Amino acid sequence: MIKKPEILSPAGDAECLRAALSFGADAVFLAGRMFGMRSSPKNFDADELKDACASAHAAGKKIYLTCNTLPRNGELAALPDFLAAAQDFGVDAFIIADLGVFESAKRYAPKVARHISTQAGVTNYASATVLYNMGASRIVTAREIPLDEIAEIRAKAPKELEIECFVHGAMCVSFSGRCLISSYLTGRDANRGDCAQPCRWKYHLYEENRKGQFFPVEEDDSGTFLYNSRDLCMIEHIPELVRAGVSSFKIEGRAKSAYYTAVTTNAYRKAVDEYFEKGDPFSLSPWIKEELEKISHREYSTGFYFGGEPGQSTGDGGYIRHYDNAAVCEKCLDDETSLVSQRNKFWVGDTLDVLPPCGVPFLIKCLSLTNAEGESVDSAPHPTELLTMHSDKPVPAGSVLRRRRV
Repeated sequence: MIKKPEILSPAGDAECLRAALSFGADAVFLAGRMFGMRSSPKNFDADELKDACASAHAAGKKIYLTCNTLPRNGELAALPDFLAAAQDFGVDAFIIADLGVFESAKRYAPKVARHISTQAGVTNYASATVLYNMGASRIVTAREIPLDEIAEIRAKAPKELEIECFVHGAMCVSFSGRCLISSYLTGRDANRGDCAQPCRWKYHLYEENRKGQFFPVEEDDSGTFLYNSRDLCMIEHIPELVRAGVSSFKIEGRAKSAYYTAVTTNAYRKAVDEYFEKGDPFSLSPWIKEELEKISHREYSTGFYFGGEPGQSTGDGGYIRHYDNAAVCEKCLDDETSLVSQRNKFWVGDTLDVLPPCGVPFLIKCLSLTNAEGESVDSAPHPTELLTMHSDKPVPAGSVLRRRRV
């Protein structure tokens, strides 16, 4: 019997964690204040990490802590206490790229499972087996290998070894995220969680003896983007991923918003559940695919999964945005009234797209807004302002409300 794969969602802060748990994640990966590969999110201090583990476990979910930087000598002294504290807090697994960190985790936090990060670049069953024999319970495959090779790893590696693969989100121009461009150009080391994403910048070619003149590598009014990878989206290929033996579907995005986490988690949760309910031949409900057009993203691709390369978004270094996150419903007061926290400006009379926790989206009309002083207002212009909203349909607590861009 094929086991239903885990939905593994990102969390850069407590709000993202709540969104992941509310919208259907089986597990959440996040970072502490040290040793994580994303320094731009808020991340979790010791108390927050302890609370995160308690919240997840109360909901029957798991917490995976990223310890996937490549630490320098001077950082190693802090590692034992960091790992031991994480074990005490109840972390379910560490995500590790460095062998020294791996051995330290075995010694100082032996009760915590050890997962091998994509940055370790596991591309074959021999490496997977060695890592399993060393004590790893899971590998996150290198992003560069196709599905048929993942299936071969599944067939030839120990059956107890779990296989985790990225299914959605930003991709890196370098092999399994090991990139030096940021370090060269800005002094910010991507391998220590501080990438400036210069791969998304515009580039031009200069000739040594013609200073001040630039030569576009290709003609495009928007500029030239040499390293600007498309985003990964495998929402239409759930059956292929399941048949390849993938244990965990990982959504990239610890530096992204709670809104992104909610929408992507819900979409993959619904897609996996739908596949396991319907079986083959499988056709994804159109609304699930449409949900992933409601978040900011670059052009989508299927990455390396079906051979070849994902290619670059050569026309623009920015994001495609069709919707704005208008608000979050804090409380449903009655069938027509809800308390909402504003995220982006919206107006009375707007039609809003509502995504309830673990649900199917539906439309409402905003009939009126009242601020905290009891005053009727025409719009919600202030970030995180609490407003009482009257609508033509009830809005469940925890829902995200979107406004389509004109």
